[in-house]
Amino acid sequence: MNRLKGHTVGVDSGDVVLFTDYENGGDMWTGRGQRERRRRIRFSESYQEAPTVQLSLSLWDVDATTVMRADLAAEAVTKSGFDMVFRTWGDTRVARVRVAWTAIGALPDDDQWDVG
Repeated sequence: MNRLKGHTVGVDSGDVVLFTDYENGGDMWTGRGQRERRRRIRFSESYQEAPTVQLSLSLWDVDATTVMRADLAAEAVTKSGFDMVFRTWGDTRVARVRVAWTAIGALPDDDQWDVG
């Protein structure tokens, strides 16, 4: 568990359209097997250390005639950002995905000096 001091806690968030493949015949809509989309997200300010990042699907438009399979993850989380990753497999057909994200972590404290 991270214990954060009240005045140095930062919360950043966003809502990102990760892809819209039905419009252009992209592989999430027309393909089969392992498929992945990723996007680097930059925080509005850097954290003191890598924050905790939570993702959720805010729009998931899928073909109802196939099995719906999805894996959503925040990878490579650093002080300045993270990779938003959506994966599917098999015959799943995904038209579009929008992902909401929230990052919570410690911010640099201007009153804390490093004299070492």
